[in-house]
Amino acid sequence: MVLNPYKKFFTLCTLTFTVTFCLQLDPSEVLLVSFDGFRWDYIYKFPTLNFHRLIEDGVYVKQVSNVFITKTYPNHYSMVTGLYAENHGIVANEMYDPVLNKTFSMDTLDIYDSEFWEEAVPIWITNQNEGHKSGVAMWPGSDVNISGVYPSFYLPYNELVSFEYRVAKLIEWFTSNEPINLGLLYWEEPDDSAHLLGPDNPFMSKVIKEVDEKLGYLVAEMKKAGLWDTVNLIVTSDHGMEQCSSDRVIELDNYVDENLYTLVDRSPTVAILPKEGKLEDVYEALANAHPNMTVYKKEDIPERFHYIHNSRIQPILAVADLGWTILQSRSGGYLEGNHGYDNTEPNMHPLLLAHGPAFKRNVTKEAMNLTDLYPLLCHLLDIQPLPNNGSLSQVQDLLASTDPPFLSNYVDPESYASFVGVFLGSVLALAFLLIFIKHVTRSQMSAPEVEHPEITQPLLDV
Repeated sequence: MVLNPYKKFFTLCTLTFTVTFCLQLDPSEVLLVSFDGFRWDYIYKFPTLNFHRLIEDGVYVKQVSNVFITKTYPNHYSMVTGLYAENHGIVANEMYDPVLNKTFSMDTLDIYDSEFWEEAVPIWITNQNEGHKSGVAMWPGSDVNISGVYPSFYLPYNELVSFEYRVAKLIEWFTSNEPINLGLLYWEEPDDSAHLLGPDNPFMSKVIKEVDEKLGYLVAEMKKAGLWDTVNLIVTSDHGMEQCSSDRVIELDNYVDENLYTLVDRSPTVAILPKEGKLEDVYEALANAHPNMTVYKKEDIPERFHYIHNSRIQPILAVADLGWTILQSRSGGYLEGNHGYDNTEPNMHPLLLAHGPAFKRNVTKEAMNLTDLYPLLCHLLDIQPLPNNGSLSQVQDLLASTDPPFLSNYVDPESYASFVGVFLGSVLALAFLLIFIKHVTRSQMSAPEVEHPEITQPLLDV
């Protein structure tokens, strides 16, 4: 009996590719949700049934240590880059870049100037560069042309667009013929209301209840669309919130001439650009001006802030104590609630909840760093993270399995060696198959008579 080459070829191919691809873990789908300004302890201060249900069914990190300064744009960009503000370049909500000679403000179209965003690459671009699709609903920076790239699907920012519509678009993108594997969703509350009311105001109970209902709506829609058991949902925020008071206001006009400087970013962390030749005058006037305000020259900013090494950080930085407000004058606009304080202050911290096939259930962790979220996202998506300030090892205890994906997400020589070994093994196996086919085909073209046919019988019945 002559061996059937095609049957043997099929068997060897099956074995080769089964071994190779069984080593791979299918990259999972991820939806990251940010409720702006959701302080870590709101779930204890106000009724939050849906948040607590998610805690019982997933993982819960009580406090997330965010990056300085504790404001919206710096922290949302840290979530999707894993970098401190000094490294990703979005150092504040209001900025001046002396190299570009340009300003950046949430109140103007300056925020769409791509040059401000291109010191880092957000995760939606990395995800798309690896052949996947991303869908982003209102996330800060997502409607900016960063390095010539937008998300695969996105909604241009418009705070009038309802939460329900944003959810509907994400569900649509996750369930389309060419689905996304990464979704990001941003919602302005409870930040907007807490600025006006202050987090200690009794009316915040209604605001937090509405946010809780939004979360419940999202979960219900994911279940309805068949996504609840397949998509890894992560819910977090950019910062917390502190109650302020008109009795705790520091007026810079009482200490320094306003004509000597420009106020770039505002309370409670104030970025000051002195006029040419006036740095020492401004610094000396403010250094010991008020016991609840700490003033630094740029080079003296504490290293723990990771807030020195960028040209957009101004020569003088004034930081108010928790609950205090720094204004140029009383006419500068006072808020009942604010954030932007020292990032070691617990009231500046958000929480993090997660549910999905990649996560454990009913597990609580005391704390994590916001920068660790990025390597976690890359791990879940099975994409290679760019250099970052986070660490996957700090959050691996949240995962149901700590086995790394086939294409390692870590800069680990052993992981690369494993990948190269499997790859080379597959190449050698394919080369062997091609030689084998060529040899058997030639043998069949002029097959000799077999004197001892039992020798040609396969050892295994294939």
